[in-house]
Amino acid sequence: MSIVLVGLNHKSAPVEVRERLAFSDEDCTESLRALVDGDAISEGLIVSTCNRVEVLATTGSMDSAAGATRISDFLSTVRAVPADFFYEHLYTHAGDEAVRHVFRVASSLDSMVVGEPQVLGQVRRAYTIAVAAGTAGRIIHRLMHHALHVAKRVRSETGIADSAVSISYTAVELGRKVFGSLNGTTILLVGAGEMAELAAQHLAGAGAEHILVANRTRTTAEELAAKFNGEVVNFDALPAQLAEADIIICSTGAREYIITPQMARAALETRRNRPAFYIDISVPRNVDPAVGEIGNLFVFDVDDLEAVIASNIREREHEAERAELIVASEVMQFQQALRAMDIGPTVGAIRQKFQDIAKNEYQRQRNKLGALSAEQEHAVESLLLSVVNKIAHPVINRVRRSHETGVEENLQAWREIFALDEKENGQTPTE
Repeated sequence: MSIVLVGLNHKSAPVEVRERLAFSDEDCTESLRALVDGDAISEGLIVSTCNRVEVLATTGSMDSAAGATRISDFLSTVRAVPADFFYEHLYTHAGDEAVRHVFRVASSLDSMVVGEPQVLGQVRRAYTIAVAAGTAGRIIHRLMHHALHVAKRVRSETGIADSAVSISYTAVELGRKVFGSLNGTTILLVGAGEMAELAAQHLAGAGAEHILVANRTRTTAEELAAKFNGEVVNFDALPAQLAEADIIICSTGAREYIITPQMARAALETRRNRPAFYIDISVPRNVDPAVGEIGNLFVFDVDDLEAVIASNIREREHEAERAELIVASEVMQFQQALRAMDIGPTVGAIRQKFQDIAKNEYQRQRNKLGALSAEQEHAVESLLLSVVNKIAHPVINRVRRSHETGVEENLQAWREIFALDEKENGQTPTE
C-alpha cells in the first residue's frame, strides 16, 4: 500500500490549465467512484479550489509510480483534457512526502497567502465528499483527521494567521489599533470601488454597525448601501458627513484631493476631537496627506497599507518556519500511527492463532479430565487463556519492535512463520 498525491497549483500551473482540470462537488463524487476500483486504487479524495487541483489516493496492487501514472491518466480522461496540456505542470508526492504535502496544504503553508483560513474548510469539504462517495477508507480517514489536528496545532502554536496580509484585513487591523474596538463604529464609503466595498465588509464583520455611502452616481450608491443595510448620503454634502463617520474609506476616480485639511479639521471639531481613521485606496489619492498631520486624525494610503502588508508577510514567513517544524514532527507521528494500523491485524491474528491452538488441544484432551462442574470448566478455560496470553506477549512485542523498523517485509515474515495467510485463505496449516 502506498499513499500517492498528484496535482497542480497556483505555483506550478497557470489559471488556464487549472480551470480545465477543476472539479465541482458533483464532479468529485462521480469521478472518485470512477477512480477507486478497490484493487489498483483502494481509496481516493479530490481537493479542487481556484488555486489547486489535487488527487490523493492509496494504491492497492500497484506501486506509487504506477499509481501516479494511473491518476494522471484519470485526470486526462474524466476532465477530457489531453495529458500533454497539463502533464508538465503536475507534481507527484508519495509516502512521507505526500503526507507532508497534505499537512502543509491543510495548515495553509502551501497557499498563495500563507496563513489564510479558507483552505482548511476546502480540505474538510473534500474529505466530506470522499466520505459520502464511499472512497475514503481507513488510511484517508486517519490522514484527514491527522491533517485537521496539524492545522489546529499550527494555528494555536504559531502566529501564522495573526497579521493581516490584504488591504481589507489590514483596514480592520489598523482600525482596531485606532479605536481599540470597532463595535458600534460608523463607516463612510466615499466612492463605490470594489476594494472599498471589501474593506467595508470586513470592518462590518469586525463590529462596525452603520454604513454610509456617498457616490456621485446615486444608483450605484444605493446598490452598495443595500448590501450592508446602509444609508445613502449626498455626495455634495461630504464635509458635513465626515463628522458622522469614525472610519472613512475613499475610492473615487477623482484626479484631485476631495478631502482637504480644512474639511477634516472642521469635522473633527464637530466630533469634539474624537479620532477618525481615513483609508485612502484611490490612485490618485483622494485625501490630502496633510490631513494626517492633524491630531487624532489617522490617514493611510495605498503605499502605507502595502508597507504594513509587506511587514506582516515577513512576520508570517517567520512563523511559517515554526509551523514547518510542527509539520515535520507530525509526519513522523502519522507514520508511526500508520504502522500501528498495519500491524494491528497481524497482532490480532497471532493472538487468535495461539488461542485457537490452546482451545483445540483442550478439546482434544477434554475427556481425560472427567466430569467437571461449570465453575471448574470456566476456571480451566480461563487458566488456558491466561497462559496463552503470557506466552504470546513477548512474541507480539518482538513483532511490534520488528515492524517499527519500517521494513514491510518484516511483517510478512511473521505472517509466514505463523502460517497466517494460509489460514486466512481457508487452508489448514500443519501444526
